[in-house]
Amino acid sequence: MQEKNNLLKTPVRYFKGVGPKRGELLSKLGLQTAEDILYYLPARYEDRSNFTAVRDLKIGEHQTIQGEIITLTSRLTKARHRVFQMAINDRTGIIHAAWFNQPYLKDYFKKGDKIVLYGKVELYDKLQMIQPEYEIFKVGEVDSLNMGRIVPVYPLTGGITQRYLRTLTDAAISKCQGALDETLPTYLKAREKLVDIKFAIKNIHFPVSFPNLEKAYRRIVFEEFFTLQLALAIKKRGLKAEEGLNHKIEAGFAASFKAALTFELTEGQKKAISDIERDMSSSRPMNRLLEGDVGSGKTVVAAYALALTVQNGFQGVIMAPTEVLARQHFIVLSELLMPLGINVELLIGGIDEKRRLVIYGDIKSGKINIVVGTHAIIQESVEFKKLGLAVVDEQHKFGVTQRAILKQKGYNPHILVMTATPIPRTLALTVYGDLDVSVIKEMPKGRKPIVTYWVEEEKRKEIYDFIKEELEKGRQAYVVCPLIERREMKDDGRGMMEDGRQDAVGTFKKFKDEIFSNYTVGLLHGRMNSQKKDKVMKDFKKGKIDVLVSTVVIEVGIDVPNASVMLVENADRFGLAQLHQLRGRIGRGEHESYCILLADPKTEEAERRLKAVEGTLDGFQIAEADLDIRGPGEFFGTRQHGLPEIRFGNILKDFDIMEIARKEAFELVAKDPGLDEEHHRALKKRLVSRFKGKLELIRVG
Repeated sequence: MQEKNNLLKTPVRYFKGVGPKRGELLSKLGLQTAEDILYYLPARYEDRSNFTAVRDLKIGEHQTIQGEIITLTSRLTKARHRVFQMAINDRTGIIHAAWFNQPYLKDYFKKGDKIVLYGKVELYDKLQMIQPEYEIFKVGEVDSLNMGRIVPVYPLTGGITQRYLRTLTDAAISKCQGALDETLPTYLKAREKLVDIKFAIKNIHFPVSFPNLEKAYRRIVFEEFFTLQLALAIKKRGLKAEEGLNHKIEAGFAASFKAALTFELTEGQKKAISDIERDMSSSRPMNRLLEGDVGSGKTVVAAYALALTVQNGFQGVIMAPTEVLARQHFIVLSELLMPLGINVELLIGGIDEKRRLVIYGDIKSGKINIVVGTHAIIQESVEFKKLGLAVVDEQHKFGVTQRAILKQKGYNPHILVMTATPIPRTLALTVYGDLDVSVIKEMPKGRKPIVTYWVEEEKRKEIYDFIKEELEKGRQAYVVCPLIERREMKDDGRGMMEDGRQDAVGTFKKFKDEIFSNYTVGLLHGRMNSQKKDKVMKDFKKGKIDVLVSTVVIEVGIDVPNASVMLVENADRFGLAQLHQLRGRIGRGEHESYCILLADPKTEEAERRLKAVEGTLDGFQIAEADLDIRGPGEFFGTRQHGLPEIRFGNILKDFDIMEIARKEAFELVAKDPGLDEEHHRALKKRLVSRFKGKLELIRVG
């Protein structure tokens, strides 16, 4: 066993043709051992047993062609960009290829070279591919890895070619495939019709057929998802085994809370409150995720839970990622809870030392019932008399350690985590598998849908005129910029030029002095001190500011019902979830509201983001699109959640595999929680190795 393990841990530099220099380059790809190479999966595959002829190419599709280079040229565009071009003939027709700002290519190719190209086929004045992937073949070369078969195409770094990586992978498989140990028990492989790991590794890299590739992919993705779900199942079991703080729900408590509200709760809010009551009145600590779109009313649900814990003689805390959001929560909770005799206090970094020490003392003595704040809450100096409930808002923005410290401020307090990044319930159960999930889907009554437009730079004057029309009606406007101040520069190849992004400071000055000189213009950004931020927010809320120029600091937090229009500058520079969050700052009152995305996107991905936001107000649909565009690793912020990156598979596209893996994992942990049975020991070893130092509260055995 030790010999097998050593073989898999063979450093890549010991493989033929690697050496120190290439070893460094391979390290950039995360390839340091033979095992890393075996599990470095291709990004896609090309069927080189059957290339597409140029005459049969379909416009708008990504395809692979093979031909001979007949011309090579290099030129400067009007914008002074260097373009390298070639024409390729495959005897059925000619296609052109072009690469921008890659002058070294002129020394790489020569006329007469046999070449394979893969890219999107486009037709302008001629048939062409822009920035295609390429590979040169030597005349008469017999090549079993790169030709006449289904060929893997890997993600690369500079200095490493596809041909080199294929050769290295083939060598690693030949040398080390036999050392791969099977971790999945035989009964599970048989039940789910999964192939052996050795077959899977061979066929994920060099499949002899597409059915074999499909079997290999399913096996590797299943094992990845299954291991993840095992970890979540064990963690959830551990949490459920802890003793909690049993809360009693007095008759009439819910009615008195609801009577203090100036609005009616939605069905989603009522269901979430019911879930929370059930959790908090049990003998086990609550660990619940409250998921809801921007503006769906999660804070009111949290307020009910906080009031319930105070009524039972405990303290509550709510931790937010930014001072802006913490202040907003403080305002809302004060309005809701202070009439019930509950003392709410704000604790953020900007509070002066003298005041902070008073707050520390009042928390420790129990005089303060509810503390609202940022990470300042988890400082060592903060001691609670009797913490009963910890609420974490926008939980993906906090690390595992920060949440663990907050939990340790009490004896197994109930935990409620909230997120405004909505994901389908099934996906939430998958990724937050250690938590119970409540979802609020509908918006509070009276909310009008926000009208969203994506417009290009040429319409800027018309946008300004439209904002003025809204201001004349007595409404207010947000203008969001991607930069605080114009300091960043970029190189355009002819020296330095200004970055094309709008900055908040410059926009504020221009609006104040020129564009909106007849109105009151305010400025808000992250570098301002707490007092200034607080004053600006209050002035905007009171209507003293007509136009608020801001950065994404307002992404979560400010609630101004009179704000009816938002202009997002350089909207293509923002993420999809971020744009949806920003848009959620408007449409909070009775007035028709408008979100204008101003952008001239340069990439296909940016266009997709803008079209997605323009096309729907449904946060769940936005989240689906975001997951599809960005991939699961970034979307879920797995590092923040404490999970390792999902290396294989796509949670959205492979969800059927994930569901099966989840069912099998939770059933296994129910039967053998310590993974002590003989046929589970290899699995236990893999689990401990995979999650070492990455996921707290995993206790196996």
